[in-house]
Amino acid sequence: MSGGAVRGNFGGQQIVVSGVGGQGVLFVTRLLADAAILRGEPVLTSETHGMAQRGGIVVSHLKAGAFASPLVRPGSADGLIALKDEYFSLHRGFLKPGGWIVVNSARGGAPEGGENAHAVDADGLARESGAFRSANLVLLGFALSRLGAADHGGRLFCSPDDIREALRHRAGGKESLVAASISALALGILHGKR
Repeated sequence: MSGGAVRGNFGGQQIVVSGVGGQGVLFVTRLLADAAILRGEPVLTSETHGMAQRGGIVVSHLKAGAFASPLVRPGSADGLIALKDEYFSLHRGFLKPGGWIVVNSARGGAPEGGENAHAVDADGLARESGAFRSANLVLLGFALSRLGAADHGGRLFCSPDDIREALRHRAGGKESLVAASISALALGILHGKR
């Protein structure tokens, strides 16, 4: 075991989410945490903030499964979700060998990292759809689609259905908010299948 983990029955998963203040790094992390809870899995999260109001770096750590401590050690993350491609290089040191990477990048194409690295212009897709503030959900949808759920042989502990349920749970009955969020998620899922 690594990272102080006590492996759960699905093997546990450690994910780092990075970006800047205002991009929704914490929202993505909370959705993933909610998805783990709704699946009956224990979850730990931790976050570090830069000067978020001025676009400072925000990094959150998520451990789904039976782990003993919240922080992901360098070299032990199963995956990295980078909402800003400039920080991809800065935080890739958290990844374990063979770990996956999903990056929001206007440049398109796969970032350095081989077959485990995936990039999409989530900002551009969200802007084209008229929902610029939902780029985080577009990127999450892309990750869910591209990586697949572990239940079906994929690499992510949760599925799009789990995240849809987490969105409904978190929105507290605000149907228009749920519909807009699920629409942004679906846009990313669609592009993840290409």
